[in-house]
Amino acid sequence: MRIAVYLAHPRPDSFNRALFDAVVDELRGRAVEVVPHDLYAENFDPALAAGETETVDSTPAVNEQIRRYQNELPELDALIFIHPNWWGMPPAILTGWIQRVLTPAVAYKLSDAAGEPVGLLRAKRALILNTSDTTEDRERDVFGDPLQQIWAACVLPYIGVEDVRRKVFRTVTDSTDQQRTTWLQEARTLAAALAADG
Repeated sequence: MRIAVYLAHPRPDSFNRALFDAVVDELRGRAVEVVPHDLYAENFDPALAAGETETVDSTPAVNEQIRRYQNELPELDALIFIHPNWWGMPPAILTGWIQRVLTPAVAYKLSDAAGEPVGLLRAKRALILNTSDTTEDRERDVFGDPLQQIWAACVLPYIGVEDVRRKVFRTVTDSTDQQRTTWLQEARTLAAALAADG
């Protein structure tokens, strides 16, 4: 079992980082081969170059770092993404990772002129752990839960992920130490379940 865990938060003292550390530790304790990536610590450049904007099967010239991420993808059994909800979107660094790494001929191909995607990844399961300072009612009723749409309707099905699990920890800013301890245990449980279902 090989699972990649991607963190997108710039602060090493953030609760997102604590979630990342807990998930990685839990998976390693279950004999999972973990491929951990802290995108900020790895200095990932999210800026998409003009030569990378093809939406049909192509092999643009990409740098060594992107090629490493891409070369890992076919060997993964599941994916975990950990990030805050910023303006109803993932942080720019993760959006750039999606655009630069999950490219045609690597993560998907278009099956016909209508642009129906065929996912190319072996990984059929993903877990998204989000933090938010927006209440659940407001997120759902006012904003329509845009992160759910991004992950479960747009990105992951496109690359072949069929089982999309997502948990939002909220509201983080006014949470207590006890609440955070409980959330970290919940994140461990969710990661363990993702691995066990493989």
